Amino acid sequence: MTRLGSPDAYYRRAKNQGYAARSVFKLQEMDKRYGLLRSGQAVLDLGCHPGSWLQYASQKVGRSGRLVGVDLQEPGVSLPQGSCFIQADLLELTPDQVRERSGVEVFDLVMSDVAPRTSGIKDRDAAQSLELTQAALDMALALLRPGGSFLAKVFFGPGVDDLIRQVKGAFKLGKGHKPDASRSASKEIYILGRGRK
Repeated sequence: MTRLGSPDAYYRRAKNQGYAARSVFKLQEMDKRYGLLRSGQAVLDLGCHPGSWLQYASQKVGRSGRLVGVDLQEPGVSLPQGSCFIQADLLELTPDQVRERSGVEVFDLVMSDVAPRTSGIKDRDAAQSLELTQAALDMALALLRPGGSFLAKVFFGPGVDDLIRQVKGAFKLGKGHKPDASRSASKEIYILGRGRK
């Protein structure tokens, strides 16, 4: 019998509940703990494919909210009303392009589950993850309203502590967090910023 905390159990739960991926439970856990998502918010989801974070966020922000997804690949789910998708490389996308293409000037939450195409070479993968997460933070700092929140995945490695320090300097609360739904062998952590200064 598989324990609930095992990867297979989270995968089955996601499929049974109609979510595109098991990663939804990471966002759900962090939302319950830190109160990230609320009705009416404008949310930017970087690295939104396959779409489970968009699915969960749409339930939380409701019809009055606005969701903007960004990825190289289109989400594998139907986009909810009040949302749009920008097909782009995060490393090449500018904040002005996001504003222009989405019609949203400022966001309440910028979240990123973006990951590099892994090579299996630990140091290379960690460096590419750090570059993407730094780009997500730069985007958040340009687009978040005062008091807004930031949440982003990164593979732990050199430079991550510096990234967490940047978040601590820009937000009232900044910290690293590893959700229960993350695989135990995974090197990923999530960096959280609450209360944009």
